[in-house]
Amino acid sequence: MRRLFLLSLLLFSTLAHAELAETDWLELMPKSDQKALEQMPEIDHNSPEAQGTFTAKGGLKQSKGLPAVMYSTKTVPAMNGKTVRLGGYPVPLETDAKGHSTLFFLVPYPGACIHVPPPPPNQMVLVRYPKGLKLDDIYTPLWVVGTLKVEKVSNDLADAAYALEASKVRVVQESDL
Repeated sequence: MRRLFLLSLLLFSTLAHAELAETDWLELMPKSDQKALEQMPEIDHNSPEAQGTFTAKGGLKQSKGLPAVMYSTKTVPAMNGKTVRLGGYPVPLETDAKGHSTLFFLVPYPGACIHVPPPPPNQMVLVRYPKGLKLDDIYTPLWVVGTLKVEKVSNDLADAAYALEASKVRVVQESDL
């Protein structure tokens, strides 16, 4: 009996410390959008940003004239309220007095705001992390764990279809790969 109790305690402890399975970015996109994205023509990267010049206020907002899927705010209702672990790259928005990022967009690929069109809103997540994280480089991948919400967010920089109340944020380590 004691052995069974100890075994159960060890199993519970191991599961409690096990990391949550990774949520794939495509899980945030309805199947119809996934299909449209697969059939999308090649995007022209010949923008002022790609040439190193800016004629208007910069940001993640989509340029006009892209296929409709690139503006999609369609979400997956089953993801609302789900605890997730999502990997991605930060686009800092707000910092605390110590210079730690407390509010940022998480995007699925690096450089989403430079040289390439940003992801559709349903592939951008606004992360709220009051504890803050020191970000030295936007090209550093992060793991973000927390509760995902279907929440449309729009500001001067970008539009997102999801928000995440982060309980844990950490840099991806080589051992994670």
